[in-house]
Amino acid sequence: MIRYLLGRLGRLIAVLLFASALVFSAVYLAPGSPIGVLSGGRTLTPEQVQQLTEQYHLDDPLPVRYWAWLSGVLHGDFGQSVISRESVSTLIADRAGTTFLLVLYATVMIVVIGLSLGVFAALKGGKSDTAVVMGTGAMAAVPSFVAATVLVSLFAVRLAWFPVFGDGAGAGIVSQLWHLTLPAVALALAAMGVSARVTRTSVQQEQDNEFVHIARNRGLPSALVLRRHILRNALIPVTTAVGITVAGLIAGTVVVEQAFALNGLGTLLIQSVQAHDFAAVQAVTLILVTSFVVVNTLVDMTHPLLDPRLQRWQSA
Repeated sequence: MIRYLLGRLGRLIAVLLFASALVFSAVYLAPGSPIGVLSGGRTLTPEQVQQLTEQYHLDDPLPVRYWAWLSGVLHGDFGQSVISRESVSTLIADRAGTTFLLVLYATVMIVVIGLSLGVFAALKGGKSDTAVVMGTGAMAAVPSFVAATVLVSLFAVRLAWFPVFGDGAGAGIVSQLWHLTLPAVALALAAMGVSARVTRTSVQQEQDNEFVHIARNRGLPSALVLRRHILRNALIPVTTAVGITVAGLIAGTVVVEQAFALNGLGTLLIQSVQAHDFAAVQAVTLILVTSFVVVNTLVDMTHPLLDPRLQRWQSA
């Protein structure tokens, strides 16, 4: 097990290094000179050109530049924004809390609502199963930007149940969650549909296994059979699907935050791209990629905890 965890950690580090190299190299793959890309095409004074040259080590060989940039990133230094003249780390710190809370809120919705609908459909069957399948199919087909538009139009504008814009930061956690409810629903809607359908299929397959029938014939309580023999085995494909969808939520925040005018990392990325603020784009992209890779790795590492057979296989 320890060898497996060390192997996963080694692969995680390798993937993150490769991803960071791609993000760093983007400035040199873009058309034009690195100075032109870093400045967003603006006319700079010789002093500003010299400052950018020193900051990004443009006179050094490419591997030296990458190492200098990576060393700064590992110490929390993402450089300076060309537009605001602020530290990119400060810009990210001011917005990361909103994005983190939004993704966490959406994840709770996916796990609680999505998995509950899937288990309910698999156990009930009949018309209930059909209704859940049709409903979750429709949910999975709705893009987040369409869901955001419909939710704002109906629940924020017409019914005035929720705020239209803003994240409610500074007014307490209850107010912030209230402001983030519609964005979280828009972000989680399609993922809830996918997780519900995967859960339903997985639970149905486990119900048909011979050991489940044997447990029921022995007179074990239905709740115990469900918890110990059905749900535990069904969780392996479910956690994989949920993990992938949750990792995808991180990128989905770009659209949802823009639609609801939330001051998060997604909005910062859009604004930085429009302003050609490459240092900020570089930093936010690296954070999004890192979050995606880490979430997927954590999901993979939970599988041996759910199925002891995997622990014995990995220890062999």
